[in-house]
Amino acid sequence: MSRPLTPDNKIFDRIGWNPQDSLLILAIVALIFVIVRTAAQFTGEYHRDLIIETDLSVLPNYTAQTLLRMAIAYFLSLGFSIAYAYITYGSPLLAKILIPLLDILQSIPVLSFLPGVVLALISLFPGQQIGIEIAAILLIFTGMTWNMTFSFYQSLCNIPKELKEAASIYRLNFWQRFWTLELPAGAIGLVWNSVMSVAGGWFFLIAIESFTLGDRSFRLPGLGSFLAKAADTGNLVAIAWGLSVMVGVIIAIDFFIWRPLIAWVEKFKFQMVEAEDIPQSSVLDFLLYSPTLRSLSKRVWMPLFEGVDRGLTQLIGQPSTHTKKTTSWIQWLSWLFLSGFAFIVVWGTWEAVLLLRTLSLSDWQQVMRGAIFTALRVIVALILSLLWTVPVGVAIGRNPRLAQILQPLVQIAASVPATALFPVLLLFLARLGGGLQIGSIVLMMLGTMWYILFNVIAGAQSIPSELFEAAKVYKLSLVLRWKTVILPGIFPYLITGIITAVGGAWNASIVSEYVNFQGETLTTPGLGETISQATARGNFALLLAATGVMSFLVVLTNRVVWRRLYRLAQEKYQLL
Repeated sequence: MSRPLTPDNKIFDRIGWNPQDSLLILAIVALIFVIVRTAAQFTGEYHRDLIIETDLSVLPNYTAQTLLRMAIAYFLSLGFSIAYAYITYGSPLLAKILIPLLDILQSIPVLSFLPGVVLALISLFPGQQIGIEIAAILLIFTGMTWNMTFSFYQSLCNIPKELKEAASIYRLNFWQRFWTLELPAGAIGLVWNSVMSVAGGWFFLIAIESFTLGDRSFRLPGLGSFLAKAADTGNLVAIAWGLSVMVGVIIAIDFFIWRPLIAWVEKFKFQMVEAEDIPQSSVLDFLLYSPTLRSLSKRVWMPLFEGVDRGLTQLIGQPSTHTKKTTSWIQWLSWLFLSGFAFIVVWGTWEAVLLLRTLSLSDWQQVMRGAIFTALRVIVALILSLLWTVPVGVAIGRNPRLAQILQPLVQIAASVPATALFPVLLLFLARLGGGLQIGSIVLMMLGTMWYILFNVIAGAQSIPSELFEAAKVYKLSLVLRWKTVILPGIFPYLITGIITAVGGAWNASIVSEYVNFQGETLTTPGLGETISQATARGNFALLLAATGVMSFLVVLTNRVVWRRLYRLAQEKYQLL
């Protein structure tokens, strides 16, 4: 009997080939084919009378287009988050502008960007689908990037002083500090917030791929528009199939991407004692022990990276070499940015005042009433979210086995678009007599609690294992363990989660207070309702007023409450 071909065979060891690597090559070829085939559709002519089909045969094509948009938006968000947080962290002068600016940007609802972004890109690409595609990608980007930026900035600020001093002693330059200290310090938070960012992209997918501006409707073929059409027509079968495909995609992304990344970034965790249970991933094990990939890494990736590393090190030089020159460049760029920012603020304020002058007193009364109602819903949603996300997040973060079971379920729940759930949820609430009054709070929680949960998971996972070992040695009770180890450990992450969650709750008010259901429009008083109505009617003055009030309330809350707690987390609750 012939011996089966396994990775242990000598012939395969000699040529450095694993038969399982064939699957990897086929997967890469198939992925490239799908990307090229899908991208070719993005440059075609845009048809205003485009009809979104709900036939099951279109689901593969629609899903591929949605995934490509999501992937492009995610990598844009990741690059922006790292650059923005790092620049803010490295320049105290710019931080005074960039942090409040970040508060403002993350407080502006995604759908408030719609009119300006879409109309501008349509004028740049008249009659072409690429303009609408870029607009959709930018809108997904605005729903993804803020929590990653806050997370990375918080991680940079919480780097232990001892590690910074060690970097100074070893005279690491800008690149070396970033690659060996600062990026690893934020890796765990970046990965978990990436999970949340992608879930946030799914959450607003329906509103982004199918929307109306005044008397003009814009639709893009995709999974979001498929679910929107199914929900609007009350096609429960199509909704079930669309959600099933979405759940399948989320599970696949979790298995092939997020689980390997979560297991991989565990090596960046600062701890003196090796943890008993660490996250595992069969995909990561396959990639690490694949002879083909190891050969490619040894012959291609490592020499390339070492060459880039040497080039950057020589270009930047040692810290003392270009200190004065670098400082002068930073100061010059800071003043250039501040000058440009001041010009934009002055010009934008003037244009806004001219537009707001057209509003009547009744319009302002509608905005103020809506602000009160939505603020109350945000507070209720935040309290209800905190009650369960903190204990569950700690349990998942401290138990890798439990994380492997619950993490995909949490991602699925966080990713399902709220408007896709409305047909089922509203029918259920109608029987209870709650209607949209209760439904808006429930759906607002869907846009709030996941930010807190994923940040708490990241915070619990980053707590050094030796602290829990010490708690066992000293036989601390559960209450003392929470008070002295867990809460101080997760506190910086918790505040980061709350900051982004509050912005997410205000954003979610747009899809929870104004709903199209089976040909009817259901509303409940609030700022989200006002913004949705203004967008649908093309009333840009009312849209600006409602968006401005919403942004002001979010920024005021962040400045008065959450930022003070954020500073407390940096000053008092650093574990190292």
